[in-house]
Amino acid sequence: MTDEAPMAMTEARAATAPRADLLPARQLKTLAERGSFAVDDSTGDKMIAALEGVVDALQARWNALEKVGVAPAMSKSPAGQFVSKHMAETARDAQGLLTQLQAARDEFPTYVEAIKLAKKNYKEREHSSAETFERIRSTAENQG
Repeated sequence: MTDEAPMAMTEARAATAPRADLLPARQLKTLAERGSFAVDDSTGDKMIAALEGVVDALQARWNALEKVGVAPAMSKSPAGQFVSKHMAETARDAQGLLTQLQAARDEFPTYVEAIKLAKKNYKEREHSSAETFERIRSTAENQG
């Protein structure tokens, strides 16, 4: 085994490991299902519109984007063929542009679901808070 092999394995693991600073859509949805994530209608609507805008843009341009994953025509020399193949492979590998865009395109609908649940949570909390304040006001009036 060469010195490069362990390094390549480490890089491969790092490339597929989830980033600590990102919250996957399924986790956000779970938080919303548990009531741990809430957002008001206005903010939620803006978040949803932004996510849906990105999905729509990806959909509209997907055929053009897929061309990035096709080996470009280059010289017939071994170097040209190597570079051409390498360019296409890196667009489709774990960290490649196409791979990442496909993952985003697949993940965004789950974010939208999570935000819709969070909007519902916010409304429920708002209603519950209003009821609590009304009870406190009534109690204060009855004691006063």
